[in-house]
Amino acid sequence: MKNTFGQSVALTLFGESHGEEIGAVLDGLAPGLHVDEDFIRHQLSLRRPQGKISTARVEADEFRIVSGVFEGKTTGTPLCILIPNTNTRSKDYTRGLPRPGHADYTAECKYHGYQDYRGGGHFSGRVTAALVAAGAIAISALRQNGILIGTHISRLASICDREFASYEADLETLGDLAFPVLNASAAVRMREEIEAAAREGDSVGGVLETAVIGLPAGVGEPWFDTVESVLAHALFSVPGIKGVEFGDGFGLCDLRGSEANDGLRVENGKVVTVTNHNGGINGGITNGMPVIFRCAVKPTPSIYREQESVDLENGQNATVKLEGRHDPAIIHRARVVVDSVTALVLCDLLALRFGTDFPK
Repeated sequence: MKNTFGQSVALTLFGESHGEEIGAVLDGLAPGLHVDEDFIRHQLSLRRPQGKISTARVEADEFRIVSGVFEGKTTGTPLCILIPNTNTRSKDYTRGLPRPGHADYTAECKYHGYQDYRGGGHFSGRVTAALVAAGAIAISALRQNGILIGTHISRLASICDREFASYEADLETLGDLAFPVLNASAAVRMREEIEAAAREGDSVGGVLETAVIGLPAGVGEPWFDTVESVLAHALFSVPGIKGVEFGDGFGLCDLRGSEANDGLRVENGKVVTVTNHNGGINGGITNGMPVIFRCAVKPTPSIYREQESVDLENGQNATVKLEGRHDPAIIHRARVVVDSVTALVLCDLLALRFGTDFPK
């Protein structure tokens, strides 16, 4: 039963959706990193619900850092962040009637009925608040080393955003957008689509696209700890993500090698690729170009329509119709979770490559 990820820089998540607190322990960070609590608050605000397109459950996320930081700097010892749960309605949840698309049934199989089922318990997206708080520290550390991360909603219900243009400018813009879409008209249409699904008691999903710039060439390992494999491992831990592709991903299957290969050139004394079909990674190792990947986010499983289920107590078929407060889409809130996971993975990979005092 493992809730820890990372080798040199490791994150442990704990807590349940309706428990007293959720939290994270971040171990292996270099000492002396600046911890900006205002930036942590900003990042937490990006995953907070937004009116009609989100759940009505809004938490203040008044976090506390209880260890690992002294006088605003990391000490190099385990950093622990606690976030209280203050807005819960446990009466909305029933034991023994698993919700389709959720982990209710599989949790029952693994934990034999001892799990906290309220609000999804430890499987809830609520726990990602602690992940985002920890990720904010990693994002800040990477930025201080010239590495930027940004994610936008590339597609939602067949509505597409524009592609990345100027990476640096677009990533800076996304950092301030509560609804992470680069094309304003596409953002309006996406919001309308989410609201329409909500009115019908349904939900929608979509595709998140992430770009990372400033990574040096040579990070990652061949075979089992490739940049793709480590990132994918962590990204698939984010609730709702059902697919990950790097570069042109499955689109490469439609190309010939002459089209898919990224030619090499020298510009200003630096080796670059002419194209970036492979998403900044060759042989599992960064080549210095932008790392690009996309995540498929499924429609939120909590919907207000009658669905087929089973009654685990009597072993009979049943139906379930959910009550409570649920998101018609989680993709806009998941964006900052993806950024946070990416930053934590990169801090780990960089520490493994350059030593435990990196990033500095």
